[in-house]
Amino acid sequence: MASLRDIRRKIRVVKNIAQITQAMKMVAAAKLRRVQERVQKGKPYANTMAELVGALAPSVKDFSHPLLTVRPTENVMVVAIAGDKGLCGAYNTNILRVSHRFLDQKIAELGKEHVKLVTIGRKANEYFAKRGYVAESQFPGIGPETPYEQIRAISNTLTGEFSIGQVDEVYVCYTEFVSALVQRPETVKFLPIEPPSTEEGKEDAGGSDFIFEPKIEDLLGVLLPRYVETRVYQLLLEATASEFGARMTAMSNATKNANDQIDSLTLVANRTRQAGITKELLDIIGGSEAINN
Repeated sequence: MASLRDIRRKIRVVKNIAQITQAMKMVAAAKLRRVQERVQKGKPYANTMAELVGALAPSVKDFSHPLLTVRPTENVMVVAIAGDKGLCGAYNTNILRVSHRFLDQKIAELGKEHVKLVTIGRKANEYFAKRGYVAESQFPGIGPETPYEQIRAISNTLTGEFSIGQVDEVYVCYTEFVSALVQRPETVKFLPIEPPSTEEGKEDAGGSDFIFEPKIEDLLGVLLPRYVETRVYQLLLEATASEFGARMTAMSNATKNANDQIDSLTLVANRTRQAGITKELLDIIGGSEAINN
């Protein structure tokens, strides 16, 4: 049985751990709020951009753009988005398992030399490097303070190879943010762009009498790259919010478990102390009776 000193030492250690996990939970919660604000503020812009592209693209006959080009699938790019750090529950494990499975599926269909891998986040790069996969491009994970130039660099990497025909399709594996408690790994087809139009939008756009200046073709030439950047930014924000939500939940559970452990160890310490006191009293009583006899 552990001595009282050892138990008290364990209690101090667990208390220190609880303080650290509580601090990490508060930091993750603060960062999550900031990322959620960006997601909410960016959604109206992203939705309007999607509606505009969806309304304009069908109204132009024989319009072609590199980002809209549909080709036979011979080469694909798979983008895996994970975090830079751990201590976020199963967040990294879940999305990397989904990414790995999808990557192997495409390799089985097309061959390894026809599948390119891009990793975003240190955990993604380390995961695939340990398993013998070579990432063509590697990017650090993003956070609330990430400059938009980094988002543009990621977007340029994805669109650049697609536009010149190096890859025919681009897929992104990311984690959709549902709530701080629920994050859902998803795989989406990112390129070529499929304009999010409706039958009503097509009818309105095709039958409108608006005169555009500049021409719709020129306008779409500017909007489509911006639309891709916006989608990249939204997916990265969703993944980042998922990471912070998972970390906040994990640290909350760790703090609760540490407090439960402290209560359990305190109970053991009290019992050990009481047992020690009882033993000392019995020794004193036994010694007193021996002297009297």
